Amino acid sequence: MEQENTSTTTVLEPKTTKRKYPEAKLIVLDDNFNTFEHVANSLVTIIPGMSEKKSWVLAVEVDREGLAEVWRGPLEQAELYHQQLISKGLTMAPIEQT
Repeated sequence: MEQENTSTTTVLEPKTTKRKYPEAKLIVLDDNFNTFEHVANSLVTIIPGMSEKKSWVLAVEVDREGLAEVWRGPLEQAELYHQQLISKGLTMAPIEQT
């Protein structure tokens, strides 16, 4: 007696989905104890590629608007820069993922 195999096997192709690495933004908040100079110098020191001119523009924005987005990029780097800016005494908003 022959047994007929009626089951079918389906091989599923694994789906490759590219997930974008999480990005985040860093926001400096205004406070009553950091000077323009200290904020600008901290930004130049910590944020790669930050020009002195841009750091002063951001320091003024922090003062006038109450906050300024100072950097946007990969979450892992954001965590590092956030901690370093806090260690310089800047008042930082929590890291915002974008």
